[in-house]
Amino acid sequence: MGWDSNKTIETDSDAAAFLAAVEPPERREDGERLAMLMQAVSGEPPRLWGSSIIGFGRYHYRYDSGREGDASRIAFSPRKAELVLYLSGISDEDCEPLGKHRRGKGCLYIKRLSGIDMDVLEALIRQSWSYMADKHPA
Repeated sequence: MGWDSNKTIETDSDAAAFLAAVEPPERREDGERLAMLMQAVSGEPPRLWGSSIIGFGRYHYRYDSGREGDASRIAFSPRKAELVLYLSGISDEDCEPLGKHRRGKGCLYIKRLSGIDMDVLEALIRQSWSYMADKHPA
């Protein structure tokens, strides 16, 4: 792969089988719960992107540099230490009532779903899905 190749591409691998193998068990259960929530919000089936990202929906992007590719509209990765949610169009202020979390560029990090307000999380996922639909219409 060259510099212009997107390393995180949609695969034909089974997202449910990937989630079933996630350790520790609490992370697996949180991942399965999050997959159900994102599927309900998006109306899209979970797809495995790269080796460890569960994505929903897709869009095509093209940068001014000429680089282009496809990416999922919303996604998460059940990493060993925490869940990483890839959500766009949300702010730190939007996340304040969520509960224990941290933010990175385009990422929301959550150790356990039991430590956050699931209604707020659902609202954030809906907000991100809507943002991506507006920014990148099908």
